Amino acid sequence: MASVYPAYREADVVLRDGSTVHVRPVRPDDAERLLALYRSLSEESRVLRFFSSAIDLAGQARRDVQVDYVRRYGVLATVGRDEQAVGYASYEALDGQVAEVAFAIADVYQGRGLGTLLLGHLAEAAAAQGIERFEAVVLPQNRRMLDVFRASGFPIEVHARPQELCVTFPTSLTPEALARFEQREQRAAAAALQRFFRPRAVAVIGASRQRGTVGGELFHNLLTYGFNGPVYPVNPAASVVQCVPAYPTIEAVPGEVDLAVIAVPASRVVEVAEQCARKGVRALVVVSAGFSEVGPEGRERQQALLRVCRAAGIRLVGPNCIGLVNTDPAVRLNAQFGPLVPPAGRVGFMSQSGALGLAAIDYAGSRGLGFSTFISVGNKADISGNDLLGYWADDPGTDVILLYLESFGNPRKFGRLAREVGRRKPIVAVKSGRSRAGARASSSHTGALLAASDVPVDALFRQAGVIRTDTLQQLFDVALVLSSQPLPRGRRVGIVTNVGGPAIMCADTCEAEGLSVPELAAETQAALRALLPAEAAVANPVDMLAAAPAAHYRQALPLVARDPNIDAVIAIFLPPLATRAEDVARAMVEAAQELNGAKPLLAVFMQSLGVPAELRAEALRIPAFAFPEPAAIALARVARYGEWRARPAPSVPVLRGLDRDEAVAIVARALGRGAGWLAPEEVAALLRCYGLHLARQETVATPAEAATAARALGARVALKALAPGLVHKSELGAVRLDLAPDLVQAAAQEMAARLTAEGYPPTGFLVQEMVPRGVEMIVGVVHDPQFGPLVACGAGGVLVELLGDVSVRLAPLTREDAAAQVRELKSYPLLTGFRGAPPADVTALEDVLLRVSALAEDLPAVAELDCNPVVVLAQGQGAVIVDARIRVEPPEPPRPLGARRT
Repeated sequence: MASVYPAYREADVVLRDGSTVHVRPVRPDDAERLLALYRSLSEESRVLRFFSSAIDLAGQARRDVQVDYVRRYGVLATVGRDEQAVGYASYEALDGQVAEVAFAIADVYQGRGLGTLLLGHLAEAAAAQGIERFEAVVLPQNRRMLDVFRASGFPIEVHARPQELCVTFPTSLTPEALARFEQREQRAAAAALQRFFRPRAVAVIGASRQRGTVGGELFHNLLTYGFNGPVYPVNPAASVVQCVPAYPTIEAVPGEVDLAVIAVPASRVVEVAEQCARKGVRALVVVSAGFSEVGPEGRERQQALLRVCRAAGIRLVGPNCIGLVNTDPAVRLNAQFGPLVPPAGRVGFMSQSGALGLAAIDYAGSRGLGFSTFISVGNKADISGNDLLGYWADDPGTDVILLYLESFGNPRKFGRLAREVGRRKPIVAVKSGRSRAGARASSSHTGALLAASDVPVDALFRQAGVIRTDTLQQLFDVALVLSSQPLPRGRRVGIVTNVGGPAIMCADTCEAEGLSVPELAAETQAALRALLPAEAAVANPVDMLAAAPAAHYRQALPLVARDPNIDAVIAIFLPPLATRAEDVARAMVEAAQELNGAKPLLAVFMQSLGVPAELRAEALRIPAFAFPEPAAIALARVARYGEWRARPAPSVPVLRGLDRDEAVAIVARALGRGAGWLAPEEVAALLRCYGLHLARQETVATPAEAATAARALGARVALKALAPGLVHKSELGAVRLDLAPDLVQAAAQEMAARLTAEGYPPTGFLVQEMVPRGVEMIVGVVHDPQFGPLVACGAGGVLVELLGDVSVRLAPLTREDAAAQVRELKSYPLLTGFRGAPPADVTALEDVLLRVSALAEDLPAVAELDCNPVVVLAQGQGAVIVDARIRVEPPEPPRPLGARRT
């Protein structure tokens, strides 16, 4: 009866305290491991688990490993290379849809979130086998187990029985349960990163006596920056390193070590990590190169390193990184080998590139931007951007999060985290790799439109509220504004200047970036006329003329900022002969103090001497730029983020009229034939399951049957040939439109002869009712292996790829996503009544997007879906899909809940 061992359900997971365990389905050879776990339980724990302390533990262990992975299932949590069992959870089906669950957690692992994680893994496995509800019988005094169930997020019911309680709950992971599990992961990541950013003791393995080497600079930086704890140099060839007694191995260090920084040749790193495991170190930073970045041998070395860390519960930064920094005066940790340390501030920065990280530290210092923490993650073998988002979300010393990304490990989780964190703290990111070089070949219109590797990244950032910048300079420009100014309440900008040309350039850039430069209110203009020379321009931009003294800036800036038509102000200064830059800077600071953070103020000083020091005072900072265009671009990014944050958090709508069971059955039957395109009748049936209106049609085999089908439809029809590999039907003459029924047979015969001659012999024909005129759009899906389903919307019909007018979102869509997706298209005016045409049913198009999104999210086997065209009829008349193609392929097995990616 035993089924195949489900290896894909193995996972390394992080507990509440930041430690890790390996979770996997139990095997028949685990009886001794399980017996050791049962014997390790205290008498109280045995009574709570088995309802008696007098039990045949060996017999119980043998019974518990007899599983079939369907009706009987067990999941084991282990630590160490010998796979010591520290937790076990199991279910046994009572009838078709209900199973009883039981748990045993080692006493030292209780209260660390392991029981909740095992419950989540059990629920996923049970739901996949059609088991809908769990039942657990617990003793009334087993408060800890009851707390596990209540904290899980599952909607539980508790019923009293004589001397026991019965807890029941569904196995389906509700949105609340999933959110709870992700919150636990976030807390676990934050706990793990405490050991990196706030260690009590640090060891540098490979510390060198010689300055100018990686090991020498690392150790020197830790000492000179004044780390508030012991720093141990480890070097088997030296008794003293830079005036500090050294140790031959980490195991020889007399005290406990929280963080070890490894700077030894790559060939020795795994051996050193094993020594750290024996020492009890729980955080490693590996700066050594020579791992996955250098090819197959390096990838194997990295996997070996990761196996050591996972077995010992060690968290790892790197390898191939430069280290990390915490500027908190209570810590003062400079564990990186660069020559500079960033100034203290309230910005957290993660760089996937070490070299870029070094440059960023230098550049941030020159711009006056301070960091709370800096970390270079290198190859991201373990600690990732998702972990750091979890840490910075609750770090009281961090207000702004900066990311330089080269790749994603789990982009869907990143999106969920960023959406939650971004509501409290802005996230600014640069993502390299925008070219089409990584695109995969695609056989549908939708796939061709989404071929650029950067498309899903753009969609991810847009939906998650991440501020994306095009360059590193823009990254720091935006950070300067966010770290020192309030968010603008809108996109209206006031410009105050002493030179006309730069103000015009600033206004042009504002408009190009989606900001507006409105005319000031009459009262504001009157006040400015009373202040400024008659020749000054006061409408907006406000040109105070070249001779404007600092006092004019002091008085004009508050006037413009208080204007009801203005949300933010950019002040531009180009030094004339008389007015000094430092005087103008002081005037700007005084004006900002008067405004008291009511609206953002940005400064532009167009001079070779750089930014006046007055703008960088600790008490009040004003972001300053050398040219007006970067200031306008940064403000535009911040304004868009402010709008996103001000909107209520959207939710995925509950759609009516869905038949998910039948949809799964259709896909399962199709997969039984193998991967490929669905037949037209299967496409129509699958779309109906999601309430999607496909034009009335019939699939036939011969020209004669096509004529019969046309007469049955009782109206003028479209005739389309069906043939393997036939995608672009219009170009090959495989479509005839607006045919009377009596002309259909002849048209089909002619079409078959021509296509056969061109190498596309038809296997049949599709006869379809003619749809009333409307706006032709395309709606489609491509399943990205990393990002999941990408939902596209754009101008449709035969010009879809020529125009390339498409907007993309990641499924699942909210109503707000669908509305924004339609409205950001260049072709959107066609839907609103372009040149006298009646307005189209935009709401119906948005509903199509939502239903296609639901289909793609529910059915991961749908690799591509193409609805082209979707004819959007006049307002109130709906939208009709005229042509649709769906390709299915076996999906990758889902990753277990909380699994770490390798």
